[in-house]
Amino acid sequence: MDIAIIGSGITGLACARRLTDAGLMPKVFDKGRGIGGRLATRRADGGLQFDHGAQMIPQNLPAFGDVLEQAEAAGFVTKWAHSDGSLRHVGIPGMTGFAKFLGQDLDMHQATEIKSLTQDVDGWGIYAEQSVGRFDRVVCTAPSPQTAKLAGHALTQSLDTVSYDPSLTLMVALNCDLDAPATQTNPTDAFAWVAHDSAKPGRSSHNCWVVQASAEWSNVHLELTKDQIATLMLDLFLTHFGLSPTDVVHASAHRWRYAFVTKPLGQPFVTSPDNSLYAGGDWCLGPRIEHAWQSGTAIADDILRAL
Repeated sequence: MDIAIIGSGITGLACARRLTDAGLMPKVFDKGRGIGGRLATRRADGGLQFDHGAQMIPQNLPAFGDVLEQAEAAGFVTKWAHSDGSLRHVGIPGMTGFAKFLGQDLDMHQATEIKSLTQDVDGWGIYAEQSVGRFDRVVCTAPSPQTAKLAGHALTQSLDTVSYDPSLTLMVALNCDLDAPATQTNPTDAFAWVAHDSAKPGRSSHNCWVVQASAEWSNVHLELTKDQIATLMLDLFLTHFGLSPTDVVHASAHRWRYAFVTKPLGQPFVTSPDNSLYAGGDWCLGPRIEHAWQSGTAIADDILRAL
């Protein structure tokens, strides 16, 4: 069976991992250069490193906990103490570590943006700039608005009920020590999260910080350029901590348009009437990494049951 998975975020990787472990050989396509989706690590000149997407990997599902334990034993994740004293998993040497654990030995095709799907009696044709092949099953794991645009016409259910909050993120490196907690939740109206990213285990850089704006602030400023976002957030960061612009050696911003699912679909995935096209993601069940994993794993299990 020829299977294509669109998206190398955690949903796509989890689906591909389960199918590969069962002896199938799915192909994974993604428009980006790196894998993991919001489980992302940005590197900058001078050896700087920032986890600018998901900050930690909370776990409630026992099955997902088993996967995290395997990843930890293999050296791809470890535990980090949250400000409330709890231990949360993080990837090493960056948050992409967990994605790399899931992605081992998969058939990955990065920098390949899938632009259209067509179905006929021979299956599904998938097209980027040109055809990338024909497949018996297709799994789309993009955010729900992108999935609806690409494949919504073929699904049995509308995705219009799903909603998201964006997150604007500042990455800042300092040339001085900052006497502040390693993590702060909602320290100001504008900031939802401030973290001393370099304090996480396995990090090589020394004084890198990640700031994620609140949903309200992110929505108001969503369409600014990244340079404008960086300027505004840096000014708020410096004011909050009583720092000077001369203390900064690097500052940049990232826009996560589909960061946090606020109203999920309420089921692990959706399909076409003939179950040859699947769609899933964190937007199906909730905003956490384990929700994305749960959706991708459920899709793979459904495909395997039909064999």
